[in-house]
Amino acid sequence: MSSALRKEYLAALGLQTWTLRGPAVAASEPTAAAAELIAVAAELIAAPFNESAPAAAAPPREAAFDWPQLRERVAACTRCGLSATRTQTVFGVGNLHAEWLVVGEAPGAEEDRQGEPFVGRAGQLLNSMLRAIGLAREQVYIANVLKCRPPHNRDPVAAETVECLPYLDRQIALAKPKIMLVVGRIAAQNLLRTDAKLGSLRQQVHIFGPSRVPLVVTYHPAYLLRSPAEKRKAWEDLKFAREVFARG
Repeated sequence: MSSALRKEYLAALGLQTWTLRGPAVAASEPTAAAAELIAVAAELIAAPFNESAPAAAAPPREAAFDWPQLRERVAACTRCGLSATRTQTVFGVGNLHAEWLVVGEAPGAEEDRQGEPFVGRAGQLLNSMLRAIGLAREQVYIANVLKCRPPHNRDPVAAETVECLPYLDRQIALAKPKIMLVVGRIAAQNLLRTDAKLGSLRQQVHIFGPSRVPLVVTYHPAYLLRSPAEKRKAWEDLKFAREVFARG
């Protein structure tokens, strides 16, 4: 390597070079460490810079977890601030190989205390809704987008949803459901990545995820308790979901 090229590489590394003012003497060869730095600098200078080249996508953090491992990871999760206010995480409940997967928004106060989704009055109504289309609670798998209760039952913020969705994605991959019944606006908007109103999402077959699971949207049981006049619409949604499932 010429002296001039070596100086260029050293300058690229931010290393100062010195020049003797006296009579020239034979320059010593660089140490192994210096030679390695010079070689790295040479590669950096010679390599073309491609600003648009995408970084390699990291595999999902939970992609290899089985059910017990996933449950343990959720129980110990501290990815967002909800871990500081929860009583416990609410993982999910039901048949681990269910054909129907029911997804809600987030745990409420009673779910936070019991560690199970959809308990209390909303849970009882959900059980009745399922029975109306011939399903027992034990036949389906029930989960939420969030595994921790937001304080005062507020809507989830985007950062919380981003951190928690990989858990639900893995639950879906493990259960391999044939249909997803999503209850409530918040859950539907997060899973479908839309800000559309729930009314416009009903009575349609949406497709979710790489496995292309059919997804049907309806009202949240807690909303139906506050607005009983909407139960007729929810019944139409349930019948629609049953027809979608029957078509395979």
